Amino acid sequence: MNEEYITVSKVTDYIGELFRSDLNLRHVRIKGELSNVKLYPSGHLYFTLKDEESQIKGVMFAARYKLRFRPKHGMKVLIEGKIEVYNKHGNYQLYADKISKDGVGDLHRRFEELKEKLNKEGLFDESHKKDIPSFPKRIGVITAPNGAAIRDIITTINRRWPICQVILFPSLVQGDKAAENIVYQIRMSQKFNLDTLIVGRGGGSIEDLWSFNEEIVARAIYECETPVISAVGHEIDFTISDFVADLRAPTPTAAAEIAVPPYAEIKNAINQLSDRANMAINKKLDENKIKLDNITSKKIFTNPYEIYAPKEMMLDQIISRLDFSSKSLLMRNKSRLDLVKSSSVFKNPHELFTSQRIVLDNLVGRLDYSSSSLIKDNQNKLAMIKNSNVFKNPDKMFDSQKTVLDGLVNRLDYSSNRLISANRNRLDMVKNSSLFRNPEMIVNSKKEQYLLQFSKLEILNPLNTLKRGYTLAKSDDKVVSSVRDVKSGDELEVEFKDGSVNTKVI
Repeated sequence: MNEEYITVSKVTDYIGELFRSDLNLRHVRIKGELSNVKLYPSGHLYFTLKDEESQIKGVMFAARYKLRFRPKHGMKVLIEGKIEVYNKHGNYQLYADKISKDGVGDLHRRFEELKEKLNKEGLFDESHKKDIPSFPKRIGVITAPNGAAIRDIITTINRRWPICQVILFPSLVQGDKAAENIVYQIRMSQKFNLDTLIVGRGGGSIEDLWSFNEEIVARAIYECETPVISAVGHEIDFTISDFVADLRAPTPTAAAEIAVPPYAEIKNAINQLSDRANMAINKKLDENKIKLDNITSKKIFTNPYEIYAPKEMMLDQIISRLDFSSKSLLMRNKSRLDLVKSSSVFKNPHELFTSQRIVLDNLVGRLDYSSSSLIKDNQNKLAMIKNSNVFKNPDKMFDSQKTVLDGLVNRLDYSSNRLISANRNRLDMVKNSSLFRNPEMIVNSKKEQYLLQFSKLEILNPLNTLKRGYTLAKSDDKVVSSVRDVKSGDELEVEFKDGSVNTKVI
């Protein structure tokens, strides 16, 4: 730039470097009105952004893959990007990275405010979510009647679960009246006893999907008694309806797949269960037939007389014994009755009363005599006590008893000293004994006795007999010692030296 004359290119490059070095121009946010909008087949978008006083040319490369709406002339937009010099024409222009409709920012703000409000009220809580029925009979769909969403839903349900009835509740899904229309159809659907309700539409811009962000729609879905699947837009789209619904599906087609099970798989599983059930039933029938054959082959069915004939004989014997016993009892009681009737007491009961009266009078007389004698004896004893020296002079008795007590104390002291001396001598003898100094002698003697007793028990151990090849048969935990103790059909436990087996007598 210090040369006297420079080329146009150098001037343009210099200006371009100035633009690129300015951080304020590396990332700008501009709003304005579009004009001269051209979207080329290459996907690049060329436009002019203007306001009332100025304008700037702009470009967005590969715009077709970044934009979610089609830019039009006169549309007010918000653009994020950078400003650089276009060297070929020598002018600066706007290189856009992101373009959105003006007003979308306000929609995002409203979206977040409503989302936070409903979340605080608990409309998004998992505890309020209802389970989606696994095998629905009737599904309602609230969407546009002529859109791709309803076609995809019906096609998917008919393919996966053709026995399900689909009821369309046609509604506006875009525009000023769409939210009210959706709420009306949600309330109307409650009259049709639906298993599941799908609410949604195909993809679009945030403005196109806005009716599913309205508060009245969210509250209608929350109050709906039918489980609701929200299927609005594409997988990347989220609306308030998605958060308040019982389940969110990324697309309408996915909602249909979630709402119904695969008929072919269910049918195959049912067929497999049916086959397994039939096999189990047939196996059980065969087992019961074998059991029935075993039962009918027993003597109780082939020759029942052998069972009740012995019992009939026993009954006859019991009846004979009972008859004999009853007759004997009657004869004994008759003899006792005759004796009672012929007794003097029965013939003259007054005589028994008179004899008993005499005995009672004698007892009363003896009792009076005994009590009088006892009273006299006690009176004499009392007089003797009052006249005794002890009663008249008790101190003399105390002195004599004290003398006796002193003698007892002296004798006790002498006896205790002798006992202590004797026990001390015995303790010294124990300490000096060989058993105290060598206690192993006791253990050895007891060990020899234990080994002797153990060898005697080992000789009598029945398990040693089993080890020599013999067996032990038990029935109901009792040893069977004779063939007369068992009969056909009894179950036995045969014990060997290394275990036992169960067997059955043929």
